[in-house]
Amino acid sequence: MTGSVLEATREVMRRFGLTTVFGNPGTTEVPFLSDWPEDFHYVLGLHESVVVAMADAYAQLTRRPALVNLHSAGGVGHGLGAVFSASRNNSSVIVLAGQQARSMLGEEPFLGAPDATTFPKPHVRFSHEPARAEEVPAALARAYRHAAQPPRGPVFLSVPVDDWDAPIGDVELPEATAIRGTAPHPDAVDELVTALWTYTKLGSNAPLTNDPPRLAFVAGGEVDADGAVEWLVTLAEGCRAAVFAAPMSGRCAFPEDHPLFAGFLPPERRALGAALSPYDQVIVLGAPAFTYHVLRDGPIPPLPPTYIVSEDPDVLARAPHGRGILASPGLALDAVIRALNESGATVPIGEPGSAGLVRPPAPELSGGLTAELVYATLSQLLPEDAVVVEETPSLRGPLHDHLPIRSRDGGFLTTASGSLGFGIAATVGAALARPTSTVVGVLGDGSAMYGIQALWTAAREGTNAVFIVLDNAEYAAVRLLGEAAGGKKLPGTKLGGIDFVPLARSMGCAAYRVDDAADLSEAISGALNSYGPTLLHIPIDGASPEIY
Repeated sequence: MTGSVLEATREVMRRFGLTTVFGNPGTTEVPFLSDWPEDFHYVLGLHESVVVAMADAYAQLTRRPALVNLHSAGGVGHGLGAVFSASRNNSSVIVLAGQQARSMLGEEPFLGAPDATTFPKPHVRFSHEPARAEEVPAALARAYRHAAQPPRGPVFLSVPVDDWDAPIGDVELPEATAIRGTAPHPDAVDELVTALWTYTKLGSNAPLTNDPPRLAFVAGGEVDADGAVEWLVTLAEGCRAAVFAAPMSGRCAFPEDHPLFAGFLPPERRALGAALSPYDQVIVLGAPAFTYHVLRDGPIPPLPPTYIVSEDPDVLARAPHGRGILASPGLALDAVIRALNESGATVPIGEPGSAGLVRPPAPELSGGLTAELVYATLSQLLPEDAVVVEETPSLRGPLHDHLPIRSRDGGFLTTASGSLGFGIAATVGAALARPTSTVVGVLGDGSAMYGIQALWTAAREGTNAVFIVLDNAEYAAVRLLGEAAGGKKLPGTKLGGIDFVPLARSMGCAAYRVDDAADLSEAISGALNSYGPTLLHIPIDGASPEIY
């Protein structure tokens, strides 16, 4: 191809399916954006962290890398919190950032990015600024492959502003290639099959019950990212295994209404050890073993023998216990199920048993507007294909109790990083990725304000997203965890006084306040059946639940 670097790069973007671009522009991006092609879609957000979070959710639900275009040092700096979240979410986000002209870089010019490639580290898997302008198209292809291949994660590419108009010369542009996951080593498959044989119908030589020996799977976000939830359901049913959600997982990797679902492992050593200690064998799929958030004194129950299957070698290297197997969960599950069937085991073997998870009863209307009532009502009204995006850190317990995620394919997103601001923007990105699905973001008042500008994009793009803001007038997670650690009279936790209805309407969204429990069902039903983005502001009653 001949022509300019810009023309060649746009052709690479077409070949690699990167024609939807999330961005917040600056002057160093003007040449990249000039004469924007008719077949490209530019999704404008009003803050850099917002567009990165949109791209994060979009990449997760399309299972393809998403491109976000940011201004040089200042814009990248604004977006870094969301890049950190994308890293923890294992999300394939390509950050294409501007840079000042090459001829000016030696003088540290205004809006230049000194040491541009070091700025986003260590939260990107690849960071590069091409040495020559003509290398830009190939560098973008390289960034795509780093983002898409396991272990997935964000990447960074810095491009000087004068590169775009430079001649490309006669070069052959890279072609898009299919990228699969990491297959397990045959010896690892044999080892897993041997470990699982006891729990299959023929391996136990008797009808299986929930009596020992017992097997537990711990399912992490990589399972859903691989599109492998159905395979895990098949294997769990074939082995009559309990299935736990990994601590702080950003996706739903097993249907939470399934009778084998055993609940959510807490991010605390003692409680997690107590939950897993009754089992004879634990297999962790697509998650660290394990992620912890709080430290408490006291004896830690010993863990059973554990296997850890992950496509990320760093996860395996960090694990303080267990036997690591480097593999994408989907390919590992497929290989193990095939091997078990070939060896004479029966997978699946029929109706599963019960893991014994008991959920509390649905709350009564007379109890007032509580998080429990909102989640229970939403659970009754959500269609099967719904996508739920969540960012209510202090209310995750009621979410787990009353809003089981039933989807077996990308039906739930939250941030695995704990950095606030993901949820409201991710709801918009999810709605763009799944335009025919119902997408609902359930957000805390504090969390929503970290990225409230996303509502403007939701309206501009005509998304059918629903935003439910649960307003408890505080940063409750900070207060609760602070008090649990012995803190007293913590400043900076009280909010209140935010009226989300006029705020949302000013950015083009329909918005309503719900103050009466009797009106809740009608309000949620109306929002779910509305055209265009709708926000419900729901002040909630009741004491905040204990975290963990």
